[in-house]
Amino acid sequence: MSATRSAVRKTAPAPVDRATSQLAPFVWEGTDKRGMKMKGEQLAKNANMLKAELRRQGITPGVVKPKPKPLFGSAGKVITPKDIAFFSRQMATMMKSGVPIVASLEIIGGGQKNPRMKAMVDQIRTDIEGGSSLYESISKHPVQFDELYRNLVRAGESAGVLETVLDTIANYKENIEALKGKIKKALFYPATVIAVAIIVSAILLIFVVPQFEATFASFGADLPAFTQLIVGASRFMVAYWWAFLIVIVGGISALLFFYKRSPAMQHGLDRLILKIPVIGQIMHNSAIARFARTTAVTFKAGVPLVEALESVAGATGNSVYEKAVYRIRDDVSVGYPVNLAMKQTNLFPHMVIQMAAIGEEAGALDTMLFKVAEYYEQEVNNAVDALSSLLEPMIMIFIGGVVGSMVIGMYLPIFKLAATI
Repeated sequence: MSATRSAVRKTAPAPVDRATSQLAPFVWEGTDKRGMKMKGEQLAKNANMLKAELRRQGITPGVVKPKPKPLFGSAGKVITPKDIAFFSRQMATMMKSGVPIVASLEIIGGGQKNPRMKAMVDQIRTDIEGGSSLYESISKHPVQFDELYRNLVRAGESAGVLETVLDTIANYKENIEALKGKIKKALFYPATVIAVAIIVSAILLIFVVPQFEATFASFGADLPAFTQLIVGASRFMVAYWWAFLIVIVGGISALLFFYKRSPAMQHGLDRLILKIPVIGQIMHNSAIARFARTTAVTFKAGVPLVEALESVAGATGNSVYEKAVYRIRDDVSVGYPVNLAMKQTNLFPHMVIQMAAIGEEAGALDTMLFKVAEYYEQEVNNAVDALSSLLEPMIMIFIGGVVGSMVIGMYLPIFKLAATI
């Protein structure tokens, strides 16, 4: 009985020509010279040419057919920052191991399960095979590779230390994504509590309270004021639940729409968030950590400081700090030291300004900013953990208070009736 194994064979990178764009993916099954079953996936112009190629490799083809397209999600998932961070780590690891850039991209592309990510990596590889630099290739994908990423790659290529810069980028992206995850956790927790409370209240008002109301009608007595309030809210929800739903969904959608498109609204909301107790301090620390790490990474990679600050502004994650960084850039461009420019914004703590001053004096600004980033990232971690511990009992009290109030309101008439008997 012949053994069975699976092998995925891929074609070597081909020169860029018109024929390349005509290749289509095929899946095949066959047997090798030892009678062992094999299967794989490969690009080819047509099935006959693929069969000829398989025979040349010593494989007797059985089934060769075009790769079927999935019914759903054929375009693939959206490429996320985490995908780019993982891509950066893979590139850095392979290039530091001596794997050529084209071969690295071919390996990475072949291992992608997301069709969009695979198509992008393959396009970058094709551009590089055609003579473009990595900077020029990723510049065709500005949504996935922001200005900061592109500037770092360009600096690495110019200095001949691309593999080192890619390793720095990978570390940077991983740290920033971890920090974003902490911030999302801090904001998601209270939002989830509010959403759960609204859903539970709506269920009680629409389905439970009407049952009690039918019972109360048989009493023939006046209901307590608190019970009348709950019954009135229940009648409104039963009659206009759809309007309530439209208002909530429409309000959230409108808020997100105008937040993304209105700089004034974005700035106002970002400033408001910074003033919220606990959450605001977390956002402050997060923005400082992202500013420090991004500035340190770009400066260490050899990007001029003024140009680095141009890229840093959009990486702070808050429009208030973004405007502050632009002001720092303008001050530095006319000769002011970084620490003095930071002080004029009234946003950075004294410790951060002093660390920047020491770094400038010692010629080690990037080192000092890395230390600032590590300190404030740890502050964010500690604050998020403390917030989670603080919110757990508050969640129980909040939801218990909402549900308990409705239960008490429904049983008040029963207690009143029992007292009169």
